[in-house]
Amino acid sequence: MWVKGFIIYFLVAIILSGYSEAMANGNFVQTMGTQFVLNEKPLYFNGFNSYWLMYMAADPSTRVKVTDTFRQASKYGMNVARTWAFSDGGYRSLQSSPGSYNEDMFKGLDFVISEANKYGIHLILSLVNNWEGYGGKKQYVQWARDRGQYMNNEDDFFSNNIVKGYYKNHIKAVLTRVNSITGIAYKDDPTIFAWELMNEPRCQTDLSGKTIQDWVVEMSNQVKSIDKNHLVEVGMEGFYGESMPEKKQFNPGYEVGTDFISNNRVPGVDFATIHLYPDQWVPGANDEAQTEFVEKWIGSHSLDSKTVLGKPLMVTEFGKSSRSSGFSVLARDSYFGTIFNSVYSCARSGGPCGGAIFWQVMADGMENWSDGYEVVLDQSPSTAAVITQQSARIASLLN
Repeated sequence: MWVKGFIIYFLVAIILSGYSEAMANGNFVQTMGTQFVLNEKPLYFNGFNSYWLMYMAADPSTRVKVTDTFRQASKYGMNVARTWAFSDGGYRSLQSSPGSYNEDMFKGLDFVISEANKYGIHLILSLVNNWEGYGGKKQYVQWARDRGQYMNNEDDFFSNNIVKGYYKNHIKAVLTRVNSITGIAYKDDPTIFAWELMNEPRCQTDLSGKTIQDWVVEMSNQVKSIDKNHLVEVGMEGFYGESMPEKKQFNPGYEVGTDFISNNRVPGVDFATIHLYPDQWVPGANDEAQTEFVEKWIGSHSLDSKTVLGKPLMVTEFGKSSRSSGFSVLARDSYFGTIFNSVYSCARSGGPCGGAIFWQVMADGMENWSDGYEVVLDQSPSTAAVITQQSARIASLLN
């Protein structure tokens, strides 16, 4: 058994050293058809979400949690992390008011990017939240109200010109930021793999999808006008809409104002994303029914990414909550395994699935931050083994 484990760790160590070298040489991840490529060679990902990295990195007393997380992730063969490049208003915010930034928080994000590079981990940086956590569209709309703008509701975030101006300014502030540690502007740093326009955009006031469609076109163009090096993705969960109404049968019984097909067809969007939360989306369904939903969700989006979009696909959030009924670590490992198997099978057959990023890793001593989905790697050996196996499998596809 130890021999097999050694081989796996040796394999992923070689692959990760290649990632680090590519980053150091200034090479950016690109797409070629439905594949991610680095140096014109196929690239696959296995990784994690940790939204809290910037927050912890901004405080010298907790900064070590960021380093430890990247070190452990690298040990288990992970090569991508997704995290927030926003914190709007409120306590220890990055952007305290439109255009006003906290330098200490920005230095925290500088540290996150610098440490990720050291451990061969690419970053997906999300630029704003659909939800209230860390400000989000609600805070942007409130900022406009505070300055005398009449706003109907939070969904005006997507259409009000004042609010869109605030967001465009944030895009510019982040993308043109020069890292205080490395001296490299974010837009020129190959450690960053992609920009995410928004975490889980939804517009319940316009289920036709037109509002978000227009916003995606405008904001993807805004990013590309500043930064032509990096990939862009929307941050979508994968809900189907009006462009192909027959696909709505795959939705979990409702719509959210997005359209997986039309939103990802936008020229400024480089790859598609989906999230997976059957315990929330199809509550009451047993494990077998949830597994069936997962396999259909990944299968239908993989097919569409290949045959309709012609772009890569990544599962950028999935998890299993310890607060859901019937939870066990074994059930979580099985759920992770189901998704990993689907992604690996797709990638092995030349399909568009480029990888999976689970929600989420937390460091030791963050019990107060628990959301039920957290995985503390050194306290979860069986889950870490499932993750490591997937890392080794996707690494083997590069040989």
